[in-house]
Amino acid sequence: MRSPRPAPPVSPTLRRTGGPARIGAVLAALSAVLLTLVALSWSPLMSFDRSVVRTLHRSAVGEPGIVQVNRILTDWVWDPWTMRALIAAAVLWLWWRRDRLFAVWIAATTALGSAVQQTLKWAVGRERPQWSDPVDSAHYAAFPSGHAMTATVVCGLLVWIAVHRGAGRRALRWCGAAAAVSVVGVGVTRLYLGVHWPTDVLAGWLMGAALVALSVAAHRTAVLSRGR
Repeated sequence: MRSPRPAPPVSPTLRRTGGPARIGAVLAALSAVLLTLVALSWSPLMSFDRSVVRTLHRSAVGEPGIVQVNRILTDWVWDPWTMRALIAAAVLWLWWRRDRLFAVWIAATTALGSAVQQTLKWAVGRERPQWSDPVDSAHYAAFPSGHAMTATVVCGLLVWIAVHRGAGRRALRWCGAAAAVSVVGVGVTRLYLGVHWPTDVLAGWLMGAALVALSVAAHRTAVLSRGR
């Protein structure tokens, strides 16, 4: 009688589930605090929001060239649909490489991010900044910023895919740099164009990063469970 085949060894990276879980929990807690303060219209935070957007709007009104650059970046380069197209291409590539469970996991995380974002926009119903001389326009509720959250989720997942597929250090550095520039850049464009409050963008960053970290932790736990 043959002895059962031993389970394949588990990567040391997969064993480190505590880090992403703790990071995700901290980010989720910070997101919850920010959500509560915005929902309660906490005066010091609202004053900070108004001060920042007024300063940026005064600058934008006098700089039509910079406004145009920001509009191209926010409407084309870092638009949520551009981000979704990138992650869809990555999912298809993972599927073609027969890493299909991971592909489904990535797609599900992206879909969950969109669902959370839209649900919070509906629940909070925060109005966007209003201007007599707007330099751009946006629709639907403001909190959290859809551009910021989508970019954070997608860029975080793309970096995770690179790590998961064993990309080299140089490739990871370039991928991480591009992700950081995109996440920060899209938030800046939304503020400069006067279509979001700073706390909308901060919430998008925090919630998107929390979702990615918790997804990484859950995936590692699932892989470890299957390996036992």
